[in-house]
Amino acid sequence: MGLFSKPIKTFDDLFVHMLQDIYYAEKQIAKNLPDMSEKATDPELKAAFQHHLTETQNQIGRLEQVFKQHGQEIKGTTCAAMDGILDEASEIMGDTDDPEVCDAAMLAAAQAVEHYEITRYGTLVAFAKQLGREDCAGLLAANLDEEKATDKKLTAIAESKVNRKAA
Repeated sequence: MGLFSKPIKTFDDLFVHMLQDIYYAEKQIAKNLPDMSEKATDPELKAAFQHHLTETQNQIGRLEQVFKQHGQEIKGTTCAAMDGILDEASEIMGDTDDPEVCDAAMLAAAQAVEHYEITRYGTLVAFAKQLGREDCAGLLAANLDEEKATDKKLTAIAESKVNRKAA
């Protein structure tokens, strides 16, 4: 349990904790995407990062709606997994001199982020439904669908050119 998190005693507590986890993660992603977009040399990758920043901001808004609908304070709890993914991405980008290899590294890191988000949102949708919160499940499912679409888009960019240029 985090220093400022309340103990998880019920299924509802677990749902709220995971909601706080993904909220924190999305806020960290929103902080990091502008740097990745700026550093990207491939125009399609740069555009994908810029588009995903807008999506991430919308996803944060949906999460805030879920907090409100569920009668909870809007707040995040530190997500060590996301911090680790983003720290690793930053370290790799800093160690890479070749801009095309850096693009491939950023793309790989972005997909690690997407896969984490897909996992979290999938679980949150299932939990919301189990709690009888179809209103919350719908908002979370919208975020999940966007994350899956972003992952597919990043895969297409990687396979069509970024990885080939870096090789």
